[in-house]
Amino acid sequence: MDSRLLARIAAIVFAAVALTATAIEMARQEKAPQPAAFAPAVEPSVDPLRAGQRRCQHMGEAAASNTGCLAVWAETRDRFLGRAAGPAPGPGAPHQGEAR
Repeated sequence: MDSRLLARIAAIVFAAVALTATAIEMARQEKAPQPAAFAPAVEPSVDPLRAGQRRCQHMGEAAASNTGCLAVWAETRDRFLGRAAGPAPGPGAPHQGEAR
């Protein structure tokens, strides 16, 4: 075959592929942009534990001896560890990790 004939065939094939790709792209239906639906702002419910943590934070070192802050910290720890809040251990009860 002649090199000119091969070049013409390649050009025709290239043009056919380009025209087919253009026709397919033009036939696609572009979806009209939908207006953004704004979700209502969700107001987080007031968490009394969070308020207690803030109060104890502002107390500084005095919070270490405040029974209310000790209870807030115990509840925070239980919530973090995924433990169910149970009755507080009495003064004679062993601490976790201690033997009876």
